[in-house]
Amino acid sequence: MTSTLVIAPQWIGDAVMTEPLLRRLHPRGERITVGALPWVAPVYRAMACVERVIEFPFAHGGLQWAARRDMARQLRGQFDRAVICPNSFKSALIPWWAGIPERVGYLGEARYGLLTRRWPNPSKTQRPPMVAFYGALSGEEGFALERPQLFVAEAAVDAVLAPFALYRGTYYVLVPGAEFGPAKRWSAVHFASLACQILGEHGAQVLLLGSAKDASICAEIARGVPAQQRDRCVDLSGRIDLSLALALISAAHRVVSNDSGMMHVAAAFRVPQVAVFGSSSPLHTPPLSDLAQVVWLKDDPLYQPPLDCSPCFARDCPLGHTRCLRDVTPQRVWDLL
Repeated sequence: MTSTLVIAPQWIGDAVMTEPLLRRLHPRGERITVGALPWVAPVYRAMACVERVIEFPFAHGGLQWAARRDMARQLRGQFDRAVICPNSFKSALIPWWAGIPERVGYLGEARYGLLTRRWPNPSKTQRPPMVAFYGALSGEEGFALERPQLFVAEAAVDAVLAPFALYRGTYYVLVPGAEFGPAKRWSAVHFASLACQILGEHGAQVLLLGSAKDASICAEIARGVPAQQRDRCVDLSGRIDLSLALALISAAHRVVSNDSGMMHVAAAFRVPQVAVFGSSSPLHTPPLSDLAQVVWLKDDPLYQPPLDCSPCFARDCPLGHTRCLRDVTPQRVWDLL
C-alpha cells in the first residue's frame, strides 16, 4: 500500500472537482490522506475514498512559513507520495519540507525544484474542464465522463434533520451566495419571489443556506416572504458549519443556487437542481449531473435580443445593469423546478 498525501484546492467547487482523481487513485492501492483548509475539509469527509483529513491551520494569503514548517515536521515520515492539486508555490512547500519522496503536481509559480514529477501547466485558454485538469495528475486518461460523487451516511443525515423537524425529500434549499462576486448572484428579490412560489404552491419548507458573508442577502430573502409563511422559511446562513450544510443538501427535494461551490456540491450528491448563471459560463463550469438544469440567458433562444456582453467573467457588471441575472425571472426557475 502507498500512503498518499493530497494537497487540496482552497475553494469548495474545486475541491469537489478533485473527487474523480482520488477515486482513481484509491483502487491502485493508495491510502489517501487529504490536507485541506478548514473551510473545504468537510467536502473531503464526504468522499468515500478518503481515509483521513488533516485540517491545515492556514489563512487566506501569505506564505506563513513558520506554520507550514511546523506542519511539515508533523507529517515527516508518514507518506510515500504527495499529489499537489493547487498551482501555488506555497502549496508545494509542505510535501517538500516533509521529505515526501514523490511529489506530483503542475509546474507553476517557480516550483520546479519542489516537484519530482512535473506536469506542464495548460494555459487558461487551453485548460480542460476541471475534473480532467485534476484527474491528469493521476497519470491516467479518460476523465471526460467522470462525475464527482459525495456521500453522507444515512444516520448522519438523520441526526442533522431531526433538530429541524425535517424529512428527506420534503424541503427545498436555496443557496443565494457566490464567493466570486455580485455578477454571479441572482437577486434577493428574485430568490424571495421563488421562495413564495414554493411555499404557496407546495407547502414545503425552504432552507436558506450560506456562510456568514451571505447573512444579509438571506435575511433580505426571508423578509420578502409573507409573515404567515415565515415559519416555513428557515434562514440558516452563518448558523451551521459546512458539514451540516452538506447533509442538508444531500437530503433536499430540490436545490437552487448560483454558479458556486454549493452548486457543485448539489450535483455531486445528485440532488435535482437549478443553477442560475450570470457573468460566468456553464460551458466552462457546469453542474456535473444529469439532474441539473441551467439557466443562462446567453444561450437561451427565448431571450431576445441576445446578450452580447455575456459571459464577461467579471466580479461586478462592467455595464452596471447585470441583465444576465436581472432578466432571469423567478417564474423561469420555477418552471424548471
